[in-house]
Amino acid sequence: MKYRAMVADDYEEAYLLWGNTTGMNLSQADSREEIVRYLERNPGLSLVYENEAGKIAGTAMCGHDGRRGYMYHVAVSGECRGAGVGRELVSRCLGRLREAGIVKCHLMVIEGNELGRSFWSGIGWQERDGIVLFSQDT
Repeated sequence: MKYRAMVADDYEEAYLLWGNTTGMNLSQADSREEIVRYLERNPGLSLVYENEAGKIAGTAMCGHDGRRGYMYHVAVSGECRGAGVGRELVSRCLGRLREAGIVKCHLMVIEGNELGRSFWSGIGWQERDGIVLFSQDT
């Protein structure tokens, strides 16, 4: 079992994990090309957890814009949940952000994703009120 930086060759296994994670919505932004571009823009910040069989059983995509950090696709396979894998992935990502001089990190959880909301509040993250997210295709 080990934690390591996510690389482009992890995409297929990671995408399969994301697709099997309740509450996670995937879109065109999760194509191989888009994910690889994100990894290249934020080298060494996104992490995977490999189980004893060497298969990806956890992911945390992490990056920053020079001011704030962002986390996406924190997912842990069902057989590894409850063992601290998600918490460790998040902790390691936050450490890497701190090393890069980033002092605050944000993430988004789909409103109806109670499992996700429970995880994040359970490890000390605070749900924000008063922020409305706007999006538009470019």
